[in-house]
Amino acid sequence: MAVKRPVDVNFMIGGEAGQGVQSVGVLLGKVFARGGFHVFADQDYESRIRGGHNFMRVRTSSRKTEAVSETVDMLLAINKETIDLHQPELASSGVIIYDGDTIKDVKSNGFLFSVPMARLAQEKTGDKLMSNTVALGAALRLVGYDMALMDGLLRDHFGGDVGEANVKAAHAGYDYAAQNFRTEFPHRLEPIGAARMFLTGNEAIALGAIAAGCKFIAAYPMTPATPILEYLATKAKDMDILVVQPEDEIAAINMALGASFAGLRAMTATSGSGFCLMVEGLGLAGVTETPCVIVNGQRPGPAVGLPTRTEQGDLAFVVHAACGDFPRAVLAPATIEDAFWVTVKAFNLAERYQVPVIILTDHYLAGSYATVDKFDMSRVTIDRGMVYAAAPGGDGYKRHKVTVNGISPRAFPGQKEVLVATDSDEHDEAGHLTESAEERRAQVQKRQRKAFELKHHGITPPELRGPKRADLTLIGWGSTYGAIKEAVELLLREGKSANWLHLNELWPFPAEPVADILCDAKESFVVESNASGQLAQIIRAETGKAVEGKILRYDGRPITPAYIVDHLRKESCCYGNVK
Repeated sequence: MAVKRPVDVNFMIGGEAGQGVQSVGVLLGKVFARGGFHVFADQDYESRIRGGHNFMRVRTSSRKTEAVSETVDMLLAINKETIDLHQPELASSGVIIYDGDTIKDVKSNGFLFSVPMARLAQEKTGDKLMSNTVALGAALRLVGYDMALMDGLLRDHFGGDVGEANVKAAHAGYDYAAQNFRTEFPHRLEPIGAARMFLTGNEAIALGAIAAGCKFIAAYPMTPATPILEYLATKAKDMDILVVQPEDEIAAINMALGASFAGLRAMTATSGSGFCLMVEGLGLAGVTETPCVIVNGQRPGPAVGLPTRTEQGDLAFVVHAACGDFPRAVLAPATIEDAFWVTVKAFNLAERYQVPVIILTDHYLAGSYATVDKFDMSRVTIDRGMVYAAAPGGDGYKRHKVTVNGISPRAFPGQKEVLVATDSDEHDEAGHLTESAEERRAQVQKRQRKAFELKHHGITPPELRGPKRADLTLIGWGSTYGAIKEAVELLLREGKSANWLHLNELWPFPAEPVADILCDAKESFVVESNASGQLAQIIRAETGKAVEGKILRYDGRPITPAYIVDHLRKESCCYGNVK
């Protein structure tokens, strides 16, 4: 039996805001997901409601893929600007689908395929707005895909008469391509297996929160974290979750802390600018030892920055935010699937160690889509930590009781014979305000012991992937995972010796295992989406060892495998560069 060659096809849909770019991209990704393909899709859009150039990339592969490609095989151009901007990215065998009735004077090195989208939509459905669906049908014909899957998707997505009209529009594009496209497109996509889930990073976080037993979220809408609030709002009634949109981020974190104090698993979600407003509440969580999960969806700053772009610029900030010393955990999902499991762990860490846990995602991971296999719910465990139970002859409930490991029993309001009290000032074991030097030392040392426990028993050490020793070691965190993984695969195919280390549990920093890996690294590069190399700085501070190089990106666009390899060709010793 002949082995099928791997398939990897990159689509791009481009147009202005308001022209349905995202709708087309999501439908395209979903229809391939229904055919069993691995799909990764990212969005690029400006901070405006109408106008401005938007595009969405949809990568479809027979192998698991977790990064975007800079090469485009098929460009669906809703306007001329899309062709002008993106034809340099077109592969030598690439094709551009556009409406020749409305887009004139088109020149391209790729193959041009004009489809009268608006006219066909009007003829078949009486609505020109369905012209994008015509383009979808044409695209599926060029790759030889099963239209039955698209028919079912359109009916499910739109429903009723609108769904049927979209089916007609899609078939109009499909039939037109069948009759008029005479050049064989080199890529064929035939369904390869069972349907897969197709999620964004935000949806995966929301699902992880539901699986972890979250019963309260308070959040003020802010890109890119708003969809977490929106998704949980749609599930609030079915899953018995209280969803609150307060007046600002200050209220949001304080509401979440209040809900947690009352015994609910609670969270809030924001971006870096909103997290700035939450810092006082973060300190309150630290001193009162109140569990809370905080999602920070990073975007470029300072201040408003680039609201709809991506960056990893908040790592140093969230690690050290708020005054004074207190333990916290900082987790950064590596993939959309990982976002689910990281969220589950965040809730367990928060309650086990009675600390705030920050999930550090970014616009790229939060808003991108990927196919994900069904989550194995048997792996989900709920750890509520040390819950107080009165014992005969005991000394009663003390919220901040000094213990060997720093973790105190936790009670909830309403428990019999328990008075739950604490204070935002420094306090004694019972939670009452104190200025005693002895009590202060005892409470600080208690919280520091808790930080030690969190570091050595809560944080999972990162794993080095690839050979133990290699000429080149790449180091990254969070959403750079897919790009670094694929870059290493490219290096290995070129005959280079490479491995990689990726961190999704960043604080307390796993200094010892990282230091050991750096000792064995001949040449190391940190890959980050920020200007200052924040992970590199933390590595130096925590291990005393420095990485040799940095591959940084801070223009608001995601790091890609090609971006990494291009920089290595210029800077790495493995390519013969002398430092």
